[in-house]
Amino acid sequence: MATYSIGDLERLLRVKNHVIRYWEKEIPLIQPQKSNFGRRIYRDRDLQILFRLKYLLYDRRYTIEGAKAQLYLELTGENQDLRGRIAALRSELLSLLVLVQDSDTQHEINEDNQKPGTGTRRPLPTLQDPPDALTNTQAEEIH
Repeated sequence: MATYSIGDLERLLRVKNHVIRYWEKEIPLIQPQKSNFGRRIYRDRDLQILFRLKYLLYDRRYTIEGAKAQLYLELTGENQDLRGRIAALRSELLSLLVLVQDSDTQHEINEDNQKPGTGTRRPLPTLQDPPDALTNTQAEEIH
């Protein structure tokens, strides 16, 4: 089972961490555990509830109370077997999303840490650059 920090959720949900903490207070279904250092640790189920809550609030324009009622209805209503399979599929997709985003972040870090002279090339000026933006070295390379 994957676990997520509040920073992970902030990046995945694209909302600030104070919003996540507010939702956590308002929706008792979201119950992160606490680490030994007192940090919140969220599970896949919490992440799925938060994604659904964000959808209800931002896209469907529910109030927090309306979204809360809808979440309770969805989690206790009919077709629980189908919902369980959908939840498992969402969980797998979320794990893949986290892997892809972590990979992209690591790729960006590696690009930023490359030192000059290690085989990286200086970018050429673009057509949008004014002609006087060329340095003497760049102008010599062009001629």
